[in-house]
Amino acid sequence: MGSLFAELTRQASANARREVETYAREIPELQALDSDSRARTEALEYAVWFRRRTVELAPRNGVLTDDDLGYIASMGEVRAGAGMSLDSRQRVLRLHTELMLREINEATEAQRGGDVEELMRIMSWFAPQGERGIGAYRGGFVTALRRRLPYVEQVGLLARSLMSEDPMAAELAQVTGMELAGHYTVAVIRVPDCPLGDRELGNGVEALVKAHRVPVVWCPGAGGVSRGAGGELVALVPGDADTGAAAGATAEALAGGDGTAGPSPAAAVTALVADFAPVLGRLCAVGTAGAPRSALAGALDRARRISAAAPLRRTTARPRPHTTADVFVELAVADVPFVDDWLRTVARLLRSGPDLLPTLDAYYRHDMNRGLAARALNVHPRTLDYRLRRVRELTDIDPGSTRGVRILSAVVTRSLSGAWRNPFRTRA
Repeated sequence: MGSLFAELTRQASANARREVETYAREIPELQALDSDSRARTEALEYAVWFRRRTVELAPRNGVLTDDDLGYIASMGEVRAGAGMSLDSRQRVLRLHTELMLREINEATEAQRGGDVEELMRIMSWFAPQGERGIGAYRGGFVTALRRRLPYVEQVGLLARSLMSEDPMAAELAQVTGMELAGHYTVAVIRVPDCPLGDRELGNGVEALVKAHRVPVVWCPGAGGVSRGAGGELVALVPGDADTGAAAGATAEALAGGDGTAGPSPAAAVTALVADFAPVLGRLCAVGTAGAPRSALAGALDRARRISAAAPLRRTTARPRPHTTADVFVELAVADVPFVDDWLRTVARLLRSGPDLLPTLDAYYRHDMNRGLAARALNVHPRTLDYRLRRVRELTDIDPGSTRGVRILSAVVTRSLSGAWRNPFRTRA
C-alpha cells in the first residue's frame, strides 16, 4: 500500500468523527447525534467502514460488492425511517462527498504532494464507485419511504423532487408507478383562503392523483399567502404547453389508458383545475409554465409569478390556466413600483362608480363585445354603455380605445389578483 493510502488509513477514525460532528452541527435533523449515543455509534461505525473500504478497494480499482451496497442502502433506510427530509438527505450526500474529497487533499498534502499515480488512482475510483454508493443510499431511502408514507405523500415527494431537480425522482417514479416525461407543464393553483381542513384537503388531493395520475402536491402557506389561511396546489402535467410536446404513459392514463393520444398539456391542466376547483369553494388563480424535466425549478418560479399576477376567480366559474402571454403586462408592472402605484390610483377613481371594475372585467374578457359582456353581467346593453361612459368620465380614459385597453385591462387584472388587497368585491 502506498503512502497516500497509508495516510488515509491512519486518519480514518479521526475523519469519520469529523464527519459525524459536521452532520450534527450543520443538519438540524441530525442534531440528535450529539445526544443519542446509539445513533452516534451507528453513524460513526458506518463512516469508519466506508473510509476503510475505500482504502481497500481503490488501490486495485475494486468495485463495491452487493453486500457493500446493501450496507449503504441500509443507512439510507435508517435515515428515511427516522423522518429525514429530502433536503436534509441531499445535504448529507453533499457533505459526505465534500469531506471525502477534502480528506484526500489533506492526505496528499501530508505526504508533501504524494504519489501522483496514487492520487489519480483514488480519484478515478471515487467517481464511479461514489455514484454507485449514492444510488444505493437513495434506493434505501426510497424503500423506507414506500413503507412509511401513504401513496399520496409519495406522489407529493415525487413532485417536490422533480421541482428541485433531485435525481431521486427516478426512484420515486418507480415507487409511485408514474413514468417520467421529458417535458412538463407546471401548474400552480393559488388559493389565498382555503376553507378545508387537512383531512378534506388531503382527500381532494388524493382524488386528483387517482384521477389524473400526475405528480401533485399541496403547499400550505405558499404563493404569497399566510400559513394556515391558504396555499397552492402544484401539479406537473407531462408535456410542454408551449410546444405541444406530449407525454407517453401518463398522457395515456389521462386519455383513459386505451393507448389513444392523450389531451394536450393545456387541456390536461384545464381538466385538473376543473376537478380541483369545486373542492375549494373559494377564489383561486392558475399560472402555468413549461420546461424540460431538467429545468423545472425555473418553471415553478415562473408559474408562481404568473399565478400571483393572474386574477382570482370563483371556483364555480372554472378558472382557466394563465400563461406568460396572458399576464405579461402585469408581471412587468409588479416589478416597477411607480407604475403599479399609478395604476392603483386609476383604480381608486373607479370606486365611486356602480360596479365599474366587474363591468370592465366582463367587457375585456369578452373581447369588448357589448352583447356578450352585458349578458355575462346580467344587465341591459344600455346599462353597460352607461357604466363605460362613467369610466371615461371618472378616469378620462375611453375603455374601448387602444390606450384604454392597455391601461384599464391592467388595472382590472392587478385589482382582481389581490395584489392591492383588492378593495373591490370580486365577481365571477
